[in-house]
Amino acid sequence: MRSTVVSAFLNTANKAKRDVVRLFSLTFVTGGLLFASLAANASTLISSTEYIDYEFPDSVQEQCYEKNNCPQIKVKYLKTNQDWLNDIVNKRVNNIAINSKMSESPVSNATDDKAAKLAIDDFAQSQMIDLPDEVQWSYSLIVTPEYLGHVKLGQGEDLELFEISSYVFTGGAHGMPSREYLVFDPASKQQITLEDMLKPNQQARFNALAYDAYQSWVQSMDEDVKSYEQSWPFTLSHNITLTDKGVDIRYQPYAIGPYAYGMPVLTIAYDNLTGILKPRFLPSI
Repeated sequence: MRSTVVSAFLNTANKAKRDVVRLFSLTFVTGGLLFASLAANASTLISSTEYIDYEFPDSVQEQCYEKNNCPQIKVKYLKTNQDWLNDIVNKRVNNIAINSKMSESPVSNATDDKAAKLAIDDFAQSQMIDLPDEVQWSYSLIVTPEYLGHVKLGQGEDLELFEISSYVFTGGAHGMPSREYLVFDPASKQQITLEDMLKPNQQARFNALAYDAYQSWVQSMDEDVKSYEQSWPFTLSHNITLTDKGVDIRYQPYAIGPYAYGMPVLTIAYDNLTGILKPRFLPSI
């Protein structure tokens, strides 16, 4: 069951029997929000997020309340006035939570609420098993969907833009953040992928432009491209979104650079994408 409490965050961690965290954060979004050059007059979208109701297993409660180091579990669901959007985004939130624990097992394709709860239970219990009694810090699992806004492109169709941010910490020098773009077509009620945006037989040309952007990014950090590629070769990420300038390609930590370089974003300008992207995904002239 999912519920919300307006402007309240409840974490009954002081010897309580329930550890329920709830938050309701409301964002009221109207047309023309995001980009000046791509402003649109879309139908009003009401977007909010809410924490899942979650109770630690008894075995976890008994140990972590006493030590005051309960795992930090902050998994949010999207809540908009469009049920189909909620369904797609929240299934992805569940899948991220399900695969949050490091494992040698294959990545799970599960997306249901029950599997997500079991995975979060397992994540919380693993802290109690893995960490020595004297350790005071705790594991963290954070997953948050966010509405970025919308754009109106060549054929006057609105596209809704979202991002899911996550963070997992189970010890070591640092946790592992991640950001994933999601692009939706309200008309078809479908998620739009890079493959959907490309004209037939244009993948190679897009890859070449992405590689050019990679080289420019490497040079911007005063790195020699040839030497840098030996350690961090270019790969194409399909984690993309649309901006007022072009297509943004997001990379996760360690994908094309060391952790200290963060989550790089490569941009391909719309001017270079004529003939590569379908006209509906290009700005009208």
